[in-house]
Amino acid sequence: MELNAIRQVYLVGIGGIGMSGLARYFHRRGCTVSGYDRTSTTLTDSLIAEGISVTFTDAEAELPAAFASPGDDKLVIYTPAIPKDSAILNTLINRGFQLYKRSQVLGIISKSMFTIAVAGTHGKTTTSSMVAHILKDTGYDCSAFLGGITGNYNTNVLFGNNNTLVVEADEYDRSFLTLYPDIAIITSMDADHLDIYGDKDHLTESFRMFAAQLKSGGTLIHRKGLPLNEGLAYSATEPADAFAEHIRIAGGDFYFDFVNSKTRIPDIRLGIPGKHNVENAVAAIQAALLLDIDPQKIKAALGSFKGVKRRFEYIVKTDEHIYIDDYAHHPEELRACITAVKSLYPGKKLTVIFQPHLFTRTRDFAAGFSEVLSLADKLILLPIYPARELPIPGVTSAMLLDGVTIPDKKELNKNEVEAYIKQTSPELLLTVGAGDIDTLVEPLKHLLNHVEAH
Repeated sequence: MELNAIRQVYLVGIGGIGMSGLARYFHRRGCTVSGYDRTSTTLTDSLIAEGISVTFTDAEAELPAAFASPGDDKLVIYTPAIPKDSAILNTLINRGFQLYKRSQVLGIISKSMFTIAVAGTHGKTTTSSMVAHILKDTGYDCSAFLGGITGNYNTNVLFGNNNTLVVEADEYDRSFLTLYPDIAIITSMDADHLDIYGDKDHLTESFRMFAAQLKSGGTLIHRKGLPLNEGLAYSATEPADAFAEHIRIAGGDFYFDFVNSKTRIPDIRLGIPGKHNVENAVAAIQAALLLDIDPQKIKAALGSFKGVKRRFEYIVKTDEHIYIDDYAHHPEELRACITAVKSLYPGKKLTVIFQPHLFTRTRDFAAGFSEVLSLADKLILLPIYPARELPIPGVTSAMLLDGVTIPDKKELNKNEVEAYIKQTSPELLLTVGAGDIDTLVEPLKHLLNHVEAH
């Protein structure tokens, strides 16, 4: 595929965070962009408002006339999340189109650019967004494909005037093996996506393959303790090639000092909370220093970083109520999130509403979920969000609830949550999950802004 020849782009599954980024990229390049997704969301609404055509009916008749037959100026991108029996997908295959995965297209785009790729089972969206913000805010500049909507730019794709690209490298389906970065960051390698990998050893091997794809002269930056021998190790808990020390909370903000063999940056204020985000910031700072960016400018950029939508996002912050929403869907992400909330608000009782994501993940990490959810004072569990999966007998939210050790715990359906919150009016609320729990955010925000805390 010759990128510069492309004039027409169709995306099957255009509403996903990664796919919508590519839609925006090609639209910005002057291509005619259209696509299909199953449901209308705020993201598809944004695409339509930007001039991108989106349809929500999976039927051959919905395809634009330009895609009646293949051509060198046409590109079809699909997500593996689309069902194999999709009418649109099969029509395009039968018409002779070559179908590209998002990851393959990202690989082609990044090949000719100086690429900073951020991988990890968690932490990659925030870390890649931090790197991109540092490069933008300091004037170094970059383009970026991110796995979330950034608070500073309100988008998941950034356009720069240089040849530097920041990209979130996704381990799902081994997608990141299409990338050959100049700088690679690996934030974590906890077991996840075992439906794809089978076991942790295969996942670890995949990350090692990703690290081995660094361009000649490139640099690997990885969290200390990961089973990787080369590169620069970073930490927020102990000395490493790059590390944080004197981590402290003042006025509700996290502060720390950055240290590596050549540079010390004292009293960095982080624009977002959480010790896990201090660790992410250490990785981002180390990457920026490799580009010879001024340390004081890096420090200023981190202070103005507004985080990523649904990554420890404050929804309500008043004297009466604190309400935070987060995308956490793995036990270690949940642990980092709940621990951060409790460290910021030690005197408040924490109510957690969690929607498990995928039957396989719930089954594989049941004990871990139950243990970490027991850190809450009150727990509401919603039914498992299936996404691409069929139910597994015996794998339910009730199974997780049985293992939770706190007494104040219950299962609710999503449509019962508002009434429960109206009745209990929690002073500190956290909603977490990667499914459709985010549709509760606006109703709960409205409720908490109009009721007194109990």
